[in-house]
Amino acid sequence: MLNAKLRSTNDESRTNFGSTGSRLISGNSEAIEDAEKNIALFHHAQSALIFNSGYDANVGLLSSVPQKNDLILFDELSHASLYDGIRLSYAKHYKFKHNNVKSLTELIARHKKEYDSIYIVVESVYSMDGDTAPLLELIDICKLSKNIFLIVDEAHAIGVFGKNGRGLCSALDIEKDCFARIYTYGKAMGCHGAAIVGNETLRDYLINFSRSFIYTTALPDHSINAILTAYKLLIETDQREMLQENIGYFYSKTNSNTKFIKSQSAIHSFVVGRNELADELEKLLAQKNIYAKAIKSPTVKEGTERVRFCLHAFNTKEEIDLSLSVMNGL
Repeated sequence: MLNAKLRSTNDESRTNFGSTGSRLISGNSEAIEDAEKNIALFHHAQSALIFNSGYDANVGLLSSVPQKNDLILFDELSHASLYDGIRLSYAKHYKFKHNNVKSLTELIARHKKEYDSIYIVVESVYSMDGDTAPLLELIDICKLSKNIFLIVDEAHAIGVFGKNGRGLCSALDIEKDCFARIYTYGKAMGCHGAAIVGNETLRDYLINFSRSFIYTTALPDHSINAILTAYKLLIETDQREMLQENIGYFYSKTNSNTKFIKSQSAIHSFVVGRNELADELEKLLAQKNIYAKAIKSPTVKEGTERVRFCLHAFNTKEEIDLSLSVMNGL
């Protein structure tokens, strides 16, 4: 039985700069709940629940929903926030090889009789490699059993893929087949916070049992307004087409270079294999006024250290050519 309910406070109890408390005490408002309804509508879901960050959303979801008689199977390159939530769960967990459906299905076949439910956890676009999960194949796997559920982190897909930037799940028309989707607002959306979308039961459960939702001060009104403005801009902007053009141009210039990880998202990584080389390349690019970051171990696996490019709509082809001329000079 779920007992905790959100109550909207009077406007007088809130300030312009803070929400005054957690949403179960004094931090809730009609504005936040209206925003969640609009988010759910935009992402074709029954409900949405706003969290203070993508990290809070992933930890809150995965630490509370899977139970000790459940199994979590997650991609080995899943973001640290997903893994931290998994580690806090009472469920058993195993990782499968990156984007390897065979590795996943072997784990399911080996363990499916031992557990009540199986949760498959992936990112639609991977934050360090920029490649995409085989979502259609994963949905087919979930449809084989009523006890297999797909959780998709869309942090690096929102604003980039799908109609009006709804994400990769929207582009593939699988939104309603996912148990939960996480949309993070600190990337393409340019603001702060995150939302978990799913059915009404999931929302009610998270309100009652997700510790990173319950025990934190709610986002202030200006953060909620920024999120809604970002969604409005997603619908109005023509920059997504400009971004896709840059992605296609960058890929056409790099797809034969084996040091680049194959990607058709906004994220492209040039693997150098050593922390020192990654640092040196970042500095060399900076001298050309190119902002690309060295990603070093242990953030990535030793031997896969890299420089990570994140493309934007405002980048010019001349800037892309300049960046790649530095790479080609190595």
